[in-house]
Amino acid sequence: MAKAARAASGDIRDTRFADALGERYLAYAISTIMARSLPDVRDGLKPVHRRLLYAMRRLKLDPASGFKKCARVVGDVIGKYHPHGDAAVYDTLVRLAQDFAQRYPLVDGQGNFGNIDGDNAAAMRYTEARLTEVAWLLMEGIDEDAVDFRATYDGEDSEPLVLPARFPNLLANGAAGIAVGMATSIPPHNVGELADALLHLIKFPNAQVGKLVSLVPGPDFPTGGVLVEPRQSIVEAYRTGRGSFRLRARWEIEKLGHGQYQIAVTEIPYQVQKSRLIEKIAELVIARKLPILADVRDESTEAVRIVLEPKSRAVDAEMLMEQLFRQTELEVRVALNLNVLDARNTPGVMNLRDALKAFLEHRMEVLKRRSRHRLAKIELRLEILEGLRIAYRNLDRIIRIIRSEDEPKPKLMKTLKLTDVQAEAILNMRLRQLRKLEEKEIEKEHAELTAEAATLRGMLKDQKRRWKAIAADIADIRKQFSAKTPLGRRRTEIGEPPTAIVVPLEAMIEKEPITIVASEKGWIRAQRGHVANFEELKYKEGDNGKFALHAETTDKLLVFASNGRFYTIGCDKLPGGRGHGEPLRLMIDLAEGHDAVAMFIHKPANGPGQPPRKLVVASDKGRGFVVEEADVIAQTRNGKQVLNLAAGEAAAAACVVGDDADHLAVLGQNRKLLIFPLADLPVMARGRGVILQRYKKGGLVDVTTLKAKEGLSWRSGQQGVRSEPDIKRWIGKRAQAGLMVPKGFARANRF
Repeated sequence: MAKAARAASGDIRDTRFADALGERYLAYAISTIMARSLPDVRDGLKPVHRRLLYAMRRLKLDPASGFKKCARVVGDVIGKYHPHGDAAVYDTLVRLAQDFAQRYPLVDGQGNFGNIDGDNAAAMRYTEARLTEVAWLLMEGIDEDAVDFRATYDGEDSEPLVLPARFPNLLANGAAGIAVGMATSIPPHNVGELADALLHLIKFPNAQVGKLVSLVPGPDFPTGGVLVEPRQSIVEAYRTGRGSFRLRARWEIEKLGHGQYQIAVTEIPYQVQKSRLIEKIAELVIARKLPILADVRDESTEAVRIVLEPKSRAVDAEMLMEQLFRQTELEVRVALNLNVLDARNTPGVMNLRDALKAFLEHRMEVLKRRSRHRLAKIELRLEILEGLRIAYRNLDRIIRIIRSEDEPKPKLMKTLKLTDVQAEAILNMRLRQLRKLEEKEIEKEHAELTAEAATLRGMLKDQKRRWKAIAADIADIRKQFSAKTPLGRRRTEIGEPPTAIVVPLEAMIEKEPITIVASEKGWIRAQRGHVANFEELKYKEGDNGKFALHAETTDKLLVFASNGRFYTIGCDKLPGGRGHGEPLRLMIDLAEGHDAVAMFIHKPANGPGQPPRKLVVASDKGRGFVVEEADVIAQTRNGKQVLNLAAGEAAAAACVVGDDADHLAVLGQNRKLLIFPLADLPVMARGRGVILQRYKKGGLVDVTTLKAKEGLSWRSGQQGVRSEPDIKRWIGKRAQAGLMVPKGFARANRF
């Protein structure tokens, strides 16, 4: 029974499931690599592209002919050569016709073939197509035994294994594909530059990649853009066959009236959908992640034109574009992975030199095959012409044999020593060809073909002559696609690598006026706008105001605490003005028992050569010094220790050194005031400082700077700002005790 079942089922073998699965998956992987995903290094095409172009040639869709419906083309492809879905074949045809996807389109489309916004092409029943001149160049010589053919999938027809490829399509149009365990990504290049490199490689077969890169400086994308990859990176990518290229959009500044301007993006990176790009920029504007950009709009027609409006004329265009490059597809990285099938159908990564060399070797093989094919045709024609020449010399004998013999062919061959082909040609000759003029034409053709045959034989024997012929052919291609032609000119600019533009944090924050309010119990908030009357500010029950400052959301808040540390907080990070805010301790690591002593809005130096702003810091023991503001900026929540304190000592006050200030006023708890020259204080980055004022009881309460000629000013409750112009009696030396404050000084005992 078992034997009968085995016989009925054929050969049944016991095998491990893992082995059976591995064997079948390997077969699938090889099929995917060789017949679907990787291009051939010789013609730069995958099987579906090759079959599509060949089918269109068979349909006589040459560049000079009329168009035919794409549905007809797709039907022929899937019916004769490529048994796959019609949608996949039509998508391939559409891509080959898109001038924004193909650097040198292979299909000339008529109708809606999609656009750069990502819209799909019309259905194949509405569109028409024919081959372009570039595609025709790829197939030049295909009927002259230039390449091998194989049977199609059903055995009813034949298809080329590779195209003759007079055009360097692999690098000119590029390729992309994902196989099993490997992938390929080849960007398009300029044919004129490739021709220069090929000619150089013919002349100098040992040329290195560095020299070739000087002739092929980088990819040339159909959508243009600016290549900003450093040269050493480009050379390394072409040397290894792996790497990537940094590609940016092309943009320009358009001046408007009254100092205003707008930015126009005229070229976007390769394979970026314009509509999705604009949506992304708009999302950033709406989410306030790009506050320096006011609006974006699409003014594109057939040419790309994206208009960007900055928030104000003060926005630096370079800085705005740098942020767009970082956050959108206005800058992309285009991969290079030169993974292709070689002439033996073996996949592998080639460098630039290997790919160019493989193309030249293919052209050499094609030239030899076409030359042999032409030579065979000439030899056959010369054999016939020789027979016709014999016929003209023996016309009477030939006529007599034909009239007297029932089977004249053998008699002719024996009498005149003709070959079978010659005898057949003589017998098929018409009477009108017996005229004298025809004999002269035969002699002329015979001489010309004899000379051509001699040339072909000489070229087949001499490799240098063959390379010379190939070089002349490549020179013709270079001329046909020169930089003077619309299709041949370089579209992608080779730019300089961008310098690192430092984008300040405030540039990414929407600038709005705010009022910072801090209470005695340590609650802080930021109210919108600049509050004119601080007396109207509200606090929690039992709490009162301590600090109130006008600022912008782009500013930084400096907090000086009683532990001698400075803390830095971005004003945009402060809680909103609704309610009473949040405890300051939640925003900085301020230990229990310590509190904020002073708050300032950070004012960086205006520019190179400008003196930095300075602060005076002081402890309750009357010690202090001058510190540059740049030295107190903290990078972490833990703050930065500036004023060192002894046991039982605490930071008590800090003030900004005013413009042109030359003296420091120090006020003690005992209401004694001392004024001395500011020059007596050292400038330090950190320390305890020097003694400012001495006390028998109490300690230091407040400090301020002043210009001695203008006197001393202070705030005195409801009386507003008061001043004492004559301050000579309070001016002394540093570390003295000082004298009682002027009459009318603030009861709060603070400046």
